[in-house]
Amino acid sequence: MTTDTSRTVLRIAGSDRQDFLQGLITNDVKKLADGLVYSALLTPQGKYLADFFLVPDEDAILLDVATPLAASLAQRLTMYKLRADVQIMPIDIAPACGLGETPAGAFADPRHDAMGWRAYDGQTAQNGVDWDAIRVAYCIPETGIELTPDTYPLEAGLDRLNGVDFRKGCYVGQEVTARMKHKTDLKKGLAVVQIDGMAPVGTQINAAGKPAGMLFTQSGDQAIAYLRFDRAGADMQAGDASVSWLM
Repeated sequence: MTTDTSRTVLRIAGSDRQDFLQGLITNDVKKLADGLVYSALLTPQGKYLADFFLVPDEDAILLDVATPLAASLAQRLTMYKLRADVQIMPIDIAPACGLGETPAGAFADPRHDAMGWRAYDGQTAQNGVDWDAIRVAYCIPETGIELTPDTYPLEAGLDRLNGVDFRKGCYVGQEVTARMKHKTDLKKGLAVVQIDGMAPVGTQINAAGKPAGMLFTQSGDQAIAYLRFDRAGADMQAGDASVSWLM
């Protein structure tokens, strides 16, 4: 039984903390009244900087983010706070996660029922869970793998995973995100594919000799891929592996 040391928790305190975050991130901070909030911070051009969970706390908001992004996210948030009454600092909490009934004091993962629960009160995580298999089955992207600085949140399905609120008002990158939602059909995005063979994360997918996407997390004979929907089909290649679009 272990905790998740790949994650870092930032404590965001101060009287302006809720309004501060509300004007920056893709989801509605008011949803903390119901439990965890999954959200992201974007560039002004609408591209991904970081995804994270917000956790309700008595006199603060906790922010659970992948450790490699924690320092740069804290720096970016500090840059935005200006004169707001907000304090941002890392704290010594290692999130725990697991499947099955949500324990007392834990929270359901808001992305999908299949992702189980997360806890921040010293509970221990379940060992032996094949999280990649669950992510592939439900096309749930992971920080640093499917989610990169080139990612647009809607192409990664963050709206489907309850990570984007289209009614909350302005936030950084909101204009581009709203335009993609309301004015265009997505031409690219993450999808689940069938794969015969193995190829490293980042392998280009080709269809009829043309680039059609990129291969990411694999589990068994399925994988998450970023596809150009106009080129994707049942007969694609990624290195030596054969790939076909499932959904």
